[in-house]
Amino acid sequence: MATQNQTLWDQFLRPVFELLMDQDGLKREYGSVDWPQVERTYGDPAFDYPAYYQRQNFHGIEGGYLNPSAAASYDAVTQYVLPPNEVWVRQGLIDAIAGNPRRIVDLGCGTGSTTLLLKEAFPEADVTGLDLSPYMLYVCDRKAQAASQTITWQHGLAENTPFPAAQFELVTISLLFHETPSAIAKAILKEAYRLLVPGGQIVILDGNQATLRHTGWLTNIFEEPYINDYAQGNLDAWLGAAGFEQVRSQDWWWVNQISSALKPLTSQVVEVIPPQASVETDLPWDAVPAV
Repeated sequence: MATQNQTLWDQFLRPVFELLMDQDGLKREYGSVDWPQVERTYGDPAFDYPAYYQRQNFHGIEGGYLNPSAAASYDAVTQYVLPPNEVWVRQGLIDAIAGNPRRIVDLGCGTGSTTLLLKEAFPEADVTGLDLSPYMLYVCDRKAQAASQTITWQHGLAENTPFPAAQFELVTISLLFHETPSAIAKAILKEAYRLLVPGGQIVILDGNQATLRHTGWLTNIFEEPYINDYAQGNLDAWLGAAGFEQVRSQDWWWVNQISSALKPLTSQVVEVIPPQASVETDLPWDAVPAV
C-alpha cells in the first residue's frame, strides 16, 4: 500500500482541492478551536481506540480521523468527492427508510451530515449520532446548533456501542464500511442487529462494491487503506449472516450503493464478536501495517 508521501493525492490532487477550498478560512477556523478541550468535552478519557484506526492514515492526513485537522476539513473535501452532489447522495439513504421511526441511531456519524438529514426528515424522532472521533462530534454539535436541531452525540465504537439491546427502530450507517476492515464491518452489523427492535430497519450508504472491484487505484489516490478489502466483500451476504432478512441493495449514482434490511419480528440473539478478537482472528496481520 502506498504511504502518505507516495499517494497520488499528495502528489497531484491535494493542490487541486486546496484551490477549490478556502484554505485561509479553514486555517482560521482550525486555529480558533481549543482541540484538547474538545477532546475532553466530547471524548471519554478511558476510551480505548482500536488499532485499525490508530495505525492508519486516511485521505492524506496522518492519524486519520483521530487528527483534529480531519474533522476541520472533512466537509470542505467531501462535497467534491460524492458525485454528482453530496446532499443528493445522502438523501438516497433517507428515501430508503420505511415508515416513521421514532428512535434512530446513526453509527459512524462523522461530522453529522446524514444525522442532520435524519432529524430533518423525522423531526419527532429521538436521533443519536455515534462516532469514535471526539473532534468529529464537536463539528456535529456545532452544525446541529446552527440548524437548531436537538441531537444526542455519543463517543464510542460502532461495533461495541454503550446502548442497550432493542433500543432503536432504525440504524443507519453512511460511508463507514469502506474505511473499516471487513471483520469490523461484520461486527458492526451484528451490533446493529442487537440494537434494533424486532422488525426494525437498517439502511446503509456506501461505495458500490461491484464498481470498486475495478477501481483499486482509489487506494493510491485517496489513501483508503481498507477500501479494497471492502470491495471484495458482499454487503448483502454480510447482512444475511448477521441475521437480517429482506436484504436489498441498489446502485446509487453508479459509484455508491444503498442497502437495507429488516430484523425479523421473531429473532434470535446474534453473538457479537469482541472487536479486538475479530481483528486478531479475522484480519491478516499485513492488512494493518505499522506507521
